[in-house]
Amino acid sequence: QVQLVESGGGLVQAGGSLRLSCAASGSIFSISVMGWYRQAPGKQRELVAVITSAGSTNYADSVKGRFTISRDNTKNTVYLQMNNLKSEDTAVYYCNAERTVLPTRFNYWGQGTQVTVSS
Repeated sequence: QVQLVESGGGLVQAGGSLRLSCAASGSIFSISVMGWYRQAPGKQRELVAVITSAGSTNYADSVKGRFTISRDNTKNTVYLQMNNLKSEDTAVYYCNAERTVLPTRFNYWGQGTQVTVSS
C-alpha cells in the first residue's frame, strides 16, 4: 500500500501562486509515475501534470507555461508549483501515484486539497 498526503491548497486571487505538495509513504518502491489531477464541481477528474521517476513530465494544455511539476525522490514527495492562477483552476486537486509490480499496475490517490481562485 501507498499513502499519499497532500498539502498546500487554499484561497488565492487570480494571478497569484500556490505550491502543492504530496508526500508518499508505505510501499514506495516501484512507484513509477506521480502526478496531479483535479476535479471541478460538476466535471470529471482530469489530468493536470505527471512526472516519471526519471523526471519526464507531461502537462495538460490548459496549464502549460503556468504550472510546474517536480519530484524529490529523496523525500518521496512531488510538488506542483502553480503560477498565474485563473478562476478556471478552481478545483479539488488530487495526488496520484502509479506503482508497477509486474504484471500488475496499482493506482493510489490522496484525499484531495481544495484550490480556490477568486477573480
